[in-house]
Amino acid sequence: MEYALQRALTATDIKLIRKKLKITQSNLAELAGVSVKTVERWESGQTEVKGPIVTLLCILREHPGILGELEIHPQKSPLRLRYYFKKQLCTVIDVDDRERQVEIKNYVSDPLYRAFGVNEHPDYEEYEEFLESRCFPRTRDKMKLILRDLNLPFYDPFLIIEKTGGRMAEDDFWIQIER
Repeated sequence: MEYALQRALTATDIKLIRKKLKITQSNLAELAGVSVKTVERWESGQTEVKGPIVTLLCILREHPGILGELEIHPQKSPLRLRYYFKKQLCTVIDVDDRERQVEIKNYVSDPLYRAFGVNEHPDYEEYEEFLESRCFPRTRDKMKLILRDLNLPFYDPFLIIEKTGGRMAEDDFWIQIER
């Protein structure tokens, strides 16, 4: 199969694309998974740049909105949970427990990989149900033994997730908690 892809970019092309995207060399380095020195070399070099970075930059040049879809906004709430499948960030969940408010942003399109499926605006009760879904059930046989092993005094889904990362035996999802 043949693709209509540009195969090389000049230093000027790369600078122009980066400026069109309104990102710094550091931002581009993070996005591309390279060092800032590499981006500096691309933008000051006399030879054309080739390879996967060319495809990425050309896609971003034609579809700059993709960058906004990938951006992780600064944390606004006291608590942030990052919901992953293996190493793929799927959903960022910002929570204010005092106000009982939840905001999410999904980074995958498949509802099977999203923390709340097709629900884009979960309420606090749905957030609590999500937490419990990432733990062993309240009705688990010998629950007190499991809680003792986790060094927890009582069943609390959030505390259990802090200890276990929300990992379940039957899947590859997990949760990173940030305060």
